[in-house]
Amino acid sequence: MARGDDYGSILLGSAGETALRQRVRIQTLLTFCLIVANAIGVSIALALVLVGIPDPSVLVDKLWWVNFIALPIYVTVAFLIGIIGCTIIAVGRLQWTIHEKEPTRAEALRTQRLPWTLTMFQTLLWLLGLVMFTVMYGVLEPALIPKIIFVFGLAALVVVSIGYILIELALRPVAADLITYGYGRRKRSGLRARWVLAWITGSAIPLVGILLVGLFGVFRDETTKVELFVGVVVLALVGLATGPILTILGSMSIVGPIRTMQKAFNRVSKGSLDHADVVVYDGTEVGDLQAGFNNMVTGLRERERMRDLFGRHVGREVAEAALVGDPELGGSERTVAALFIDVIGSTTLAANRTPTEVVGLLNDFFAVIVDEIIEHDGLVNKFEGDAVLAIFGAPIALSDPAGSALAAARGIADRLPEAIPEISAGIGVGYGPVVAGNVGAIERFEYTVIGDPVNESARLSELAKRDPRRPLASQRTIDAALTTGSGAAEVRKWEQLDAVTLRGRLEPTVVFGGIPGPAPRPAEDESTADADPQTVR
Repeated sequence: MARGDDYGSILLGSAGETALRQRVRIQTLLTFCLIVANAIGVSIALALVLVGIPDPSVLVDKLWWVNFIALPIYVTVAFLIGIIGCTIIAVGRLQWTIHEKEPTRAEALRTQRLPWTLTMFQTLLWLLGLVMFTVMYGVLEPALIPKIIFVFGLAALVVVSIGYILIELALRPVAADLITYGYGRRKRSGLRARWVLAWITGSAIPLVGILLVGLFGVFRDETTKVELFVGVVVLALVGLATGPILTILGSMSIVGPIRTMQKAFNRVSKGSLDHADVVVYDGTEVGDLQAGFNNMVTGLRERERMRDLFGRHVGREVAEAALVGDPELGGSERTVAALFIDVIGSTTLAANRTPTEVVGLLNDFFAVIVDEIIEHDGLVNKFEGDAVLAIFGAPIALSDPAGSALAAARGIADRLPEAIPEISAGIGVGYGPVVAGNVGAIERFEYTVIGDPVNESARLSELAKRDPRRPLASQRTIDAALTTGSGAAEVRKWEQLDAVTLRGRLEPTVVFGGIPGPAPRPAEDESTADADPQTVR
């Protein structure tokens, strides 16, 4: 999801902008940055020439043509040449972005060097001005030579420093594209270089200027105390002005990405991992931080995906218990209710439909079952072909597992005729002690329950196939539900049927049937159960 601060500043737009709009924005910012940097340089030069280092003065009659003709013309022409020339260079280097194609390695390298190329182009114009005006002033007034060299040199350094930082800022979207294409070369000392450059220009050079003014005042008798004081004050003001500007610009290269990542961290803390990635646009250590953050988000996203898949495969409760602790083989004795649902006539269903149709029907059938089981706080323990085994009371203990299982059984029986009329199922509910835990090998195991209630529910589901409108439950299940208030209310919706000796048992089991809903549906031809649970014997 594109945001207005993808590149650390609202001025740079978002990553979702169209290519044309982004090109116009970048070119506008580049032009503005060059004008600002050069305007600051010219202002510093004028302040130093006229006030900061007044002696020897340039305001003498014989220098009128240099001051009022040559200097204005050159400044104007240099401004135009600088802007036009840099525009032509930038357009030439960014052809791959204009045509929206992947850059070649040579194009990528030229683009990476673009900030220095534009900065050096501006530097050449200032050096040319330095040579020209040193000669012009020096021919007529040789004493002005050190002053002109120092003033133009200091102004040029300010322009280079401010211009480079601003140009890098404007080209962040392009740098992001290069990194996306795999050309994001990391400059390990990039941040250090920026701060050293800011210190040299904003502090070191003005201090050197103050030292030189002091030396001029000591060794030059014509210099008055007032002139010395004014020179020191102006140079100090230049340092006070350029220092914060460069410091602020340098900090923007760090603060912008950090703020972007801070917002992304907030999104991650709120669970929004889909839109938490940040745009990597810096080639220095900050870019490493951005890339590392994205790798972290990718890992979290993958972890959540695995957690979700794990929960879907084994059940949310089992997954949470496994993630909190260190799952081991074995289990513990628990008292649970087991719910077993088995499809009636599954062989006929498979014979009369394509496998794809059968799978689609079964998925719709299972969706109803899972919804009811989750609604009543049960665990879908396993899918066995066209049968489902659900557990109530493990691994999460319930106050009334029997009542919850009975309510879920009735809910499934009531919903299936209308939701999936093509499929009928026998539903049985058992209750009693089981061993619940991890069964298998240390390399591969699953959470399950083993015990008589599972067998009982499976046998009852076979019996329930005679009338799929009526889920069946054992006497033990009904008795357990009666001990709780909510279970007692559920038991009133069940009625006692016959005592039946279930397959594999010697003693008869008193069977209760759920009272059918208002829309009965005749049973289909019964077929034998296709698959018994692993614990059924």
